[in-house]
Amino acid sequence: MKIVDIDNWNRKEHFEFFSNMASPYFGFTTEVDCTKAYDTAKEKGYSFFAYYFHKSMVAINTVDELKLRIIDEQVVQFDTVHAGSTIGRPDGTFGFSFTHYSEDFETFNAALQKEIKGVHETSGLRLSNERLGKDHVRHTTIPWNSFSAILQPTDFNTKESVPKVAFGRFNIRDGRKYLPVSIEAHHGLADGIHIAKYLEEFQKQLNR
Repeated sequence: MKIVDIDNWNRKEHFEFFSNMASPYFGFTTEVDCTKAYDTAKEKGYSFFAYYFHKSMVAINTVDELKLRIIDEQVVQFDTVHAGSTIGRPDGTFGFSFTHYSEDFETFNAALQKEIKGVHETSGLRLSNERLGKDHVRHTTIPWNSFSAILQPTDFNTKESVPKVAFGRFNIRDGRKYLPVSIEAHHGLADGIHIAKYLEEFQKQLNR
């Protein structure tokens, strides 16, 4: 982790401008082609969710701006950010999970499956685990529906700087599968070009 020298940062004015807004978040919704990733996951017996979730984290960790956070009046950049996600339960509730990132899918998936088991064996939000720091990215999945827009909860805290990613049920068009993905970030820390870099790398990862 390193501290950003705001006074000599090329985003100084951007950061100050957007940080003065009650809601400095921005984002958009699009689709990625998940056909190859879906086929690979099914061929290897992987959870498709776990597989594309890992691909998302690989992509996020290639974009420095998505690893920036506001902590104690400072902007810091984490070397690596980890995976936060909502996990549904059979009773219709959900809990929060936190999975340490690894470039290796098998390592990541083993930790994720342990988290999923932990959610299923508990109740409530699981916020008491004290692991949901700022060195993660929040993910949620809407597996029942596709979407072209989504509204995420926001507490209108100008220092809330953890990006939020949402996935929906994939659509099938002309024999290809398209996964809806929404991403939001603090506009003082990131711009559209940085989200575009994430999406470009995410697509590359899904195509492997």
